[in-house]
Amino acid sequence: MSKTWLVGIAGGSGSGKTWLAKKVEGRFPQKVCSLSIDWYYRDLSSLPLDEASKTNFDHPDSIEDTLLETHVKCLLEGQSVMVPGYTFSKYSRIENAQRIYPKPITILEGIFALHFPNIRKLLDDSIFIETPSEIRLERRIARDQSERGYSYDQIVDFWKTRAQPMYKRFVQPSSKWAKRIWKASEDNTSVEAFLADLENRLASNAATDNPK
Repeated sequence: MSKTWLVGIAGGSGSGKTWLAKKVEGRFPQKVCSLSIDWYYRDLSSLPLDEASKTNFDHPDSIEDTLLETHVKCLLEGQSVMVPGYTFSKYSRIENAQRIYPKPITILEGIFALHFPNIRKLLDDSIFIETPSEIRLERRIARDQSERGYSYDQIVDFWKTRAQPMYKRFVQPSSKWAKRIWKASEDNTSVEAFLADLENRLASNAATDNPK
């Protein structure tokens, strides 16, 4: 297999990053593997719950970026990796949650996909999704209530005191590193153009792997 094509998908919380990653996976079944940066939150299970709950998960320091970088490099080198998961109700990491195998396209998605320089320099392509904050908040409320067990009041408080300030400080500025900007509420063509480019990349790799 030729070198995997590493694609970063970044944007604010609730912008549509996971949706786009799944769109790519659906278009190219068996050709894509995905890493979610949410899997790499630091394990806080040794702390009392009330102390762990004070952690700002919208700050890049909450991510164990060295482990993430190691796993990305392994996939780029054609090695499978055992990736972690995360239980937000207990602030604990799930070690060796699943095995990810290298594929022709690797998706790295998360709010900090373009933030860490050592990881950013590995990317072959990248897209930053711009979505209005009111839409992102609605999506975050739905996700955090169903998947993370947070109350409505908690979610809104986190949004005002953590998510939005960190978006302005860290996430939005990282858009300058993106090769593509997708204004999700206005643009209906960028996703298909993005998928077409990936299809061309796969075809190019196939031609390289099977020369006549």
